[in-house]
Amino acid sequence: MTYPDRFHFQAFRSLFEQSSGDEKWMWRALELAWQGVGLTSPNPAVGAVIVKEGVELGAGFHRKAGLPHAEREAIADALTRHSLASLKGATIYVTLEPCSTRGKTPACTDGIIEHGFSKVVYGAVDPNPDHAGVADSILKQAGIAVVSGVLKEACERVLRPFAKRITTGVPWVIAKTAMSLDGRITRPPSEGQWLTNPDSRAIVHQLRASVDAILVGGKTVRRDNPRLTLRGEAASVEKPQPWRVVLSHSGRQSLPQDYHLFSDDFRDRTLVFEDEPLEAVLRKLAEKGCNSVLLECGGRLMRQFAEAELIDEYFLFYAPIITGGEDFGFGLGQHFHASAELLEVQSQSIGQDTLIRGVVKR
Repeated sequence: MTYPDRFHFQAFRSLFEQSSGDEKWMWRALELAWQGVGLTSPNPAVGAVIVKEGVELGAGFHRKAGLPHAEREAIADALTRHSLASLKGATIYVTLEPCSTRGKTPACTDGIIEHGFSKVVYGAVDPNPDHAGVADSILKQAGIAVVSGVLKEACERVLRPFAKRITTGVPWVIAKTAMSLDGRITRPPSEGQWLTNPDSRAIVHQLRASVDAILVGGKTVRRDNPRLTLRGEAASVEKPQPWRVVLSHSGRQSLPQDYHLFSDDFRDRTLVFEDEPLEAVLRKLAEKGCNSVLLECGGRLMRQFAEAELIDEYFLFYAPIITGGEDFGFGLGQHFHASAELLEVQSQSIGQDTLIRGVVKR
């Protein structure tokens, strides 16, 4: 089954209305969790909803590292609408196993116990092996019923970037490219820069809003003078601009210092790595708290990431044109050692463009 995500919020409402029991309310919690994607790193995106006698009392999602977790947000929301006593005997639905340790915020298991909940339902087990399953024993010892694994796969999907970073030390990597039907990513110099239509480019900005870093090569910087910023509707999201990461063979000083990445208001969000191995770059971004990285690089660098098996997800935009441009989507050469099967494949028409997306089968 292909589950809805950040681009299909209307589907969550439909699934909520069509479902019953614990699954019904977990769809509601998932709808909330996806609203936090791109905002919470290095923490995971989590949603929670409080229910009593079939009525939603409160709901919330984790908005930013250092701010209350989803369970605390839902409790606060419930208390703005109902009395403290109303929470006693209620059920809280959470997409991720409640945290059981104090960090920048109190443990959510403590809040659940303090407010007298009778039941906790969660979808995914904490991917951190040090925390997995700990909440169950704490809550059960307090006399609270615990049900886990409800819509497990859908809950794990929203957690993928966090889960990969916490278990491997490498972020979730999304490859985005726009190509003509002859596989080119550029047009002749006499033509315009864009291959795809404005609606496709709006989706790219939504995608940027959901990641922590955007990565390009030095050639792309020199050729396009990109901004790599959130713009349009995506800019209204309350989050820092993503890290703008440049991989260069010759270093920062070889790049035009008056270009946007080095001179605009977000120049402190630009990082340049000189001749570093790709995986080493990704690990350094993970150390900065990046759960996810978006590749918007040229074909040769994209090919290197693909051949190193460092790409987890693809967003491939195809425009109905033949350009004969200079650059191919995945570089030149007869031997492309990056065969990959995609799962959860979705194909979407965007005007005359086509978006094909999928997750790499490991």
